[in-house]
Amino acid sequence: MPAARPRKESHSTTPPSDDCQNKEPKKKTRQSQSCDACRSRKVRCARENPEDPKQSCKHCITLGVPCTYEYQPKKRGPPNLYLRRLQEAAAAAAKPPEPAADSELSASPVSTAQSVVSPTLGPKSPFAETPINTSPTISIPSIAMSPSRYPIAADSFSVHYSSTNGVTHPSPPFTHELSHSPKTEENNAYSDSFNTYPLFNWSYKQHHAPSTIPPLSYYYRPHRLEEIAPRDTIYLIIALFFDFVYPLTPCVHKPSFMADLHARREERDPLFFALVMSTVASTLVQVPRSYLPMERPVVHKLAQTCHEASRHISVASYDPPTSMHVVIRYFDCVYHFCEGHDATQHAAFGEAAHIAVTLRMHEEASYDGLDPIECEVRRRIFWLLFGADKSMSILLGRPICLRDEDCSVHFPKELDDEYITPSAYLPQPHGKTALVSGLNYTSRIFALLGEILVRIRVDKRSPPQGHFATARLEEVQSLHQRILGALSLAPEPLRLKPTHSRSHLPPEYGGAGFRKATFDEVKDFFDNPNASRANALNPFLVMQANLYVTQQLVRFVIEQYRDELLLSLQGSLDDQKVAEDREAVASDLLNILHSIPIQSIATNGPSLVHKVRFVASTLLDAVKKAEIAPASAARAHAYLWDFLSILSEIERNYLLDDDRDGTSSGDGMPMLG
Repeated sequence: MPAARPRKESHSTTPPSDDCQNKEPKKKTRQSQSCDACRSRKVRCARENPEDPKQSCKHCITLGVPCTYEYQPKKRGPPNLYLRRLQEAAAAAAKPPEPAADSELSASPVSTAQSVVSPTLGPKSPFAETPINTSPTISIPSIAMSPSRYPIAADSFSVHYSSTNGVTHPSPPFTHELSHSPKTEENNAYSDSFNTYPLFNWSYKQHHAPSTIPPLSYYYRPHRLEEIAPRDTIYLIIALFFDFVYPLTPCVHKPSFMADLHARREERDPLFFALVMSTVASTLVQVPRSYLPMERPVVHKLAQTCHEASRHISVASYDPPTSMHVVIRYFDCVYHFCEGHDATQHAAFGEAAHIAVTLRMHEEASYDGLDPIECEVRRRIFWLLFGADKSMSILLGRPICLRDEDCSVHFPKELDDEYITPSAYLPQPHGKTALVSGLNYTSRIFALLGEILVRIRVDKRSPPQGHFATARLEEVQSLHQRILGALSLAPEPLRLKPTHSRSHLPPEYGGAGFRKATFDEVKDFFDNPNASRANALNPFLVMQANLYVTQQLVRFVIEQYRDELLLSLQGSLDDQKVAEDREAVASDLLNILHSIPIQSIATNGPSLVHKVRFVASTLLDAVKKAEIAPASAARAHAYLWDFLSILSEIERNYLLDDDRDGTSSGDGMPMLG
């Protein structure tokens, strides 16, 4: 009997039993049941005689391919060491602790447990001596905390510091909790399964050291304004926002915003704190330095700190999206535009536009059931984004994101904020023009720009011919008439006061004397805290500059395309007529800039400079190419370039970084409609 057991288990020469003989062919048949072609196609292999491996199956015969049985099953992967690690950990925990040099560290149950459960962090690691892989047991307090303390979010994210070789390193958050987590033990066991591959195992352990980066949820918590700056300083900056920035970007409801600010809503609502921070950051880069009782580097640092504080919170709270997210991202976009962060600015604009579309702000039907304040905030921020989108499209040649044909939303109601309550719209006093009227007229002008841009780009891809070109020319001429009359019905405070006729440009529009006097006025505006602010504080004068310059920009684009269509239809153009049209644009733009106080123009900031520069540079090219351009046209363009040098000085004064004066890539867009 003892000799029969090894004979049964070993490969002896003794013939196998009948049962074994019956099983062997079945195993072979099962291993080669399907040929390689049928296996790859995942179809049943059809052979008339399954016992004959040399016979081709019907599928291979039909397809005319060789019928082979060369498939070999793959090797099994490394064994799962999870249970083995659990057993080793349990065995190690059952052993009495060894005496350590530091009695406090050896007494910590958290340290002991972590050293047992996490063998990948032991002293054998190649980078054990570097600060990156410093043992986390040093950074954990030696006193064990009560479990009731763990659910408190603020305490869970408190940062402990450990000193190694004189260098202070923050300890990773939640280290003491994760060391006892079964999921962590599973992860540690999983990481040890890579021991089969020594080189990969070395890099895996090194790069997966305990992270000191807290999760996004850490930042989404209430904050106090005093954590950033004194509350009085924040209030001063908010007051400057409503005085100088709000008329061009009225995307917050002032009464409710100020009520929430005085009620310290930011200490209960993290997203409102982010809104306040973004408002402050965008204001600091848009108001003249003389209005802030701080040095230029201090203003720059505070703006950066406020933006980063807002970003940390808002990036962790996208779902569910709200109108406040859109306003925050729009303010962030303005901040990056003024700071010259071109790519970041476009990224912020993309977020704002897509969150707005997610909320269906472009559809009027989505406003049903919303309270009046929410409705008006959504409408205002959407039309601000709409205008910025068209500015970016024309000045930078970028695709249109918000197309007019996709938008059914109405313009904001022409009511001041104090007449909009959570429950009703109150009547605007007769004869009082609402500030938001400036945004509405600017939006109408940008809607016309969107119409001409769509036609230009469609025709560029497929140029119209014959009757289609004639029909397109009629459409463009209709748009030209509409842009010329876009501001004819504007309320009295928004109407430009005419100064000189187009045909007569006075000599005082140019020359060294004019430039010097205007430069001095600009310098006084930006550097003298005691300079007059009356013109800058007049919101309608500020909006006039934005409105009429934007109108001339759109008019110029329409006239350019009209001339291109005429050239394609007629084969030639009347050069004299073209030169006169270009002179008219330059003269009208120059009259606009001279009709508005320089302080009101300066309050518009760099956005206005981009528009004037676009028109002036294109006009100059046209004058240089025209052989019969009249002397009056050359004089008008010379005057316009003189004024552009003044606008460039205004743009330079808005820079907070002295090392970056005039060094932006120019790929930013004018954010203020």
